[in-house]
Amino acid sequence: MSLTASQIEQFRQDGFLIFRSLAAPEACAAMRDVTEAHLRDEVPPLEYEADVGYAGAPASRDAPGGRTVRRLRGAYHRHPVFRDWAEDPRIAAALAQLFGEPVRLTLAHHNCVMTKHPRFSTATGWHRDIRYWSFLRNDLISVWLALGDEVESNGALKVIPGSHRLDIRREQLDDLDFLRPEHQENQRIFTGGIPVELRQGDVLFFHSGLFHAASENHGNETKQSVVFAYHGRSNEALPGSRSAAAGHVALGPE
Repeated sequence: MSLTASQIEQFRQDGFLIFRSLAAPEACAAMRDVTEAHLRDEVPPLEYEADVGYAGAPASRDAPGGRTVRRLRGAYHRHPVFRDWAEDPRIAAALAQLFGEPVRLTLAHHNCVMTKHPRFSTATGWHRDIRYWSFLRNDLISVWLALGDEVESNGALKVIPGSHRLDIRREQLDDLDFLRPEHQENQRIFTGGIPVELRQGDVLFFHSGLFHAASENHGNETKQSVVFAYHGRSNEALPGSRSAAAGHVALGPE
């Protein structure tokens, strides 16, 4: 897969790109089968809605809905179907163009299957993924694959185009680095938010500095998305950080 000059410029300006039907239906079905089996059997490592403490989440794992899984961690080592997708040469080629150098898959972030259940799912406020990560530069790209349709009603991602280029002041963020909804400047920023609706097999590339959010799932079926994050070879994880501890997988020459 080779990106055009206009696609590369669009990513630089907007902070995201969408590729329709990039993953074959058979590959999506295989990943869904593994996901549903691992959800049913609660195969670790897992993150539960009760663990994140967001508004509306169950108070504990013992509360009603407390065993609702938010994501299956460690997707790369869960099953070959996820590993094959993470290393897909089309993804590696496109990312190498965007980074301008060979690509590495970080095993620390996201490396998961995100699940959003019809009950007990929680909304996520406007945030940047880089708040969790420790690298030389804020220049990573998440690759988000929809295993089923993602629309506003079931909690599809929303993004603010170009927000990865904004200069955000500390006072605009709360203690968890979410944009404060009551801040006047943030309210202006929120008006630029748009939903990213995806169909099965569609893929979203988005910059680690892009502000994004999602509502809870108001639909009837669990939404499932496979998410991996990548960085260029020169953008190393900071020594001693969680980002460095998990290591990486080289998708090109080291």
